Amino acid sequence: MSTVLETRIAGTAPLRGKVRDLYDLGDQMLIVATDRISAFDVIMTNGIAKKGIVLTQISKFWFDYLDGRVEHHLISDRVEDFPEPFCDQPEQFAGRSMLVKKVEVLPVECIVRGYLTGSGWKEYQQSQTVCGIKLPEGLPQCGRLPEFIFTPSTKAAVGAHDENIPFEECVRLIGLERAEYVRDKSLEIFARGVEYSQSKGIMLADTKFEWGVTPEGKIILIDEVLTPDSSRFWPADRYQAGRDQESFDKQFVRNYLEAIHFDKSGPGVELPADIVEKTSAKYIEAYERLTGKTFTF
Repeated sequence: MSTVLETRIAGTAPLRGKVRDLYDLGDQMLIVATDRISAFDVIMTNGIAKKGIVLTQISKFWFDYLDGRVEHHLISDRVEDFPEPFCDQPEQFAGRSMLVKKVEVLPVECIVRGYLTGSGWKEYQQSQTVCGIKLPEGLPQCGRLPEFIFTPSTKAAVGAHDENIPFEECVRLIGLERAEYVRDKSLEIFARGVEYSQSKGIMLADTKFEWGVTPEGKIILIDEVLTPDSSRFWPADRYQAGRDQESFDKQFVRNYLEAIHFDKSGPGVELPADIVEKTSAKYIEAYERLTGKTFTF
């Protein structure tokens, strides 16, 4: 049974997110992906073994893949490049940490959808829309959308729920120029992710991106990128429209919580060992299929 990894350094206190611990280093940040897992915006009491390392290494892969196409916040994931005292604690930080540029985080989640699934499918059945966007009649569950759609949401605090917002509200929150930029770049990166993932036998159904603004005013890609926590990945050889799909994400956790009629307002529960093991294996499989490397951490 894995435990929830907590990262602590004497004399420092991280800002704790749902999954990550963040250390403010002045003009830089250290982001540590723990093994915590959240579902329905609630953190469970135990974590998923190696999950934080998988998330960090998949994000590192995509940052490298996208380098030159979009500016991002990653400086280094090598512990020896971290400032003291972090560089002296490889057992805590190796593999699961990124030294990044410090930015002003834009207060929107930039969600891109390519398939009709999740909350989008539920809404479509009721109103033939997804996040208020009108879609054609007769689309099946998990069917491919006629074109990728941008459906932003609020960026909720820990313990709160994100809320879908129309593009006009996104403009109100961050301004027209910024809203158009993050929309267009999110759609562009998603399209590249779909193309690459498909070449590895994986279907990228949807994802979320986050963006920040540097002190110089540049908008750059931040946080995690195209990971099993931020995306729905499906095995292409098992895909069939009209039903739920197998996935490489935390669907085992969601299914378990649905089966026990989990109260989505919390608090979190302890996940059984078999759910933890199956979820960990799926995360590692996603890493190996996407990167073409054996997971050795």
